[in-house]
Amino acid sequence: MRPLIGVTTDFRDRTAESGRYQVSTGYAQMIHDAGGTPVMLACLPELVDVYVDRLDGLVFTGGLDPDMADFGVAMHPKARKMDPARQRFELAMFDAIERQRPDMPVLGVCLGMQLLTLKAGGTLDQHLADHLDTHEDHREKQHHAVQVVVDDPRWGRAGDETVIYSHHQQAIRDASDLRVTVRAPDGVIEAVDDPARPFRVGVQWHPEKAPAESREATLNLGLFRRLIAAAAPAPGR
Repeated sequence: MRPLIGVTTDFRDRTAESGRYQVSTGYAQMIHDAGGTPVMLACLPELVDVYVDRLDGLVFTGGLDPDMADFGVAMHPKARKMDPARQRFELAMFDAIERQRPDMPVLGVCLGMQLLTLKAGGTLDQHLADHLDTHEDHREKQHHAVQVVVDDPRWGRAGDETVIYSHHQQAIRDASDLRVTVRAPDGVIEAVDDPARPFRVGVQWHPEKAPAESREATLNLGLFRRLIAAAAPAPGR
């Protein structure tokens, strides 16, 4: 049976009569190609317990920047605040996971990685351009190399590289109790995980938009294959 993988969505014109949900089609395609069934989620906090109970895994997708008020930190003036209703929903999803199924397989992508890390007690660098000469390599929809920094068969060998698709102006400053597994050549944290969980992974890049030459890489489609393997429903579930 193909695992059911929830995919968070964003809002488009939420307060208008024509408002709608939206999400990149790449997430659904990668989940399908990796052996799962994608399920797009409406941002309704009253449904978080149902989602966590019925789904086999979750992908927290990319988007704008977290509102740091929820974490007791002032927003950077150049931050692009995500929709508050979406943030309430996704933080409620993380709480429901911890409450109901703490070992539920989770993949956080870009914004999703940042929220995952903030919920784990980490901190955020809210504007890479303030101090990083190579910030445009990350923000301007660039393809650049990343390197594995741990020896772990789930990630490969330390020193392994692949090309990824990057589009962000913020990054993790401190991963707290999560393990840093991949970095960019300029030192930016590109991936984290929790080795104590079956699959709890965050990546700063967009594996669902991987360039063709690296789509099959361990750090792109391979991430979704690991998610699906960890999310395979137990007999009777």
